[in-house]
Amino acid sequence: MKLKLTKPLVIFDLETTGLDLVKDRIIQLSYIKVYPDGREERGNELVNPERPIDPVITQLTGISDADVKDKPTFKQIAARLNDKFTGSDFAGFNSNHFDIPLLAEEFLRAGIDFDFSKCRLIDAQSIFHRMERRNLAAAYKFYCGRKMEDDFEAHRADQDTEATYRVLMGELDKYAPGVNEDPEKVLENDMDKLAEFSKMNDNVDFAGRIVWAEVNGQRTEVFNFGKHKGKPVSDVLRLDPGYYSWILGGDFTYNTKQVLTRIRLREVHRN
Repeated sequence: MKLKLTKPLVIFDLETTGLDLVKDRIIQLSYIKVYPDGREERGNELVNPERPIDPVITQLTGISDADVKDKPTFKQIAARLNDKFTGSDFAGFNSNHFDIPLLAEEFLRAGIDFDFSKCRLIDAQSIFHRMERRNLAAAYKFYCGRKMEDDFEAHRADQDTEATYRVLMGELDKYAPGVNEDPEKVLENDMDKLAEFSKMNDNVDFAGRIVWAEVNGQRTEVFNFGKHKGKPVSDVLRLDPGYYSWILGGDFTYNTKQVLTRIRLREVHRN
């Protein structure tokens, strides 16, 4: 099945030094950029994280300090990736929960304000979990009819990216309208609907420090932690302006600070 695209779709995967959005860094980024006319463009980058790679990560990914010591840092490739990714939607496996937030952090650390809020974010894992509830290897076997270990080397971003692309195509084939009798197991080949289906929460920022909630009958951003939990962000910024400075100086993700700053600027312009 060919993807029905209105703009390019970047299917990607990351290997990283760990799972901490604030402290950890990318060591491999692989992507397949699929264009509306069906063209496919592949990229695979090893990245110097500017810190030692834990032996556990090396054992898991096969990527060692020696592999990345002469590779560019993310900051050195950020502008090129920004040019490559701007105007695209994104898809991955568990990407909405980890890969997108970490990629956003890396862009911001490099001084590039890549606005993922303008992108449709499609998570093949979210689709899979809602439909079948298993992992990538099981998804590959289920949708592609083969064992992943027979086709790919485990825990490498380029290999997992290829597998994720095949899983997403298999999902669209299996759940195409008219194929499945269960009306709850139908997926439209439409990026808007796939992005909406991939959503698993009401986060405004990737870390979930700010979320969408109904307040006085209106959907608005509220803090999801600390002394102002449950309060509208706009109210807190007006009544406790020092809270904004505290977050900007605190151990929060760059994305959280970015989102809060955008809300603050919006409220200033409103007033």
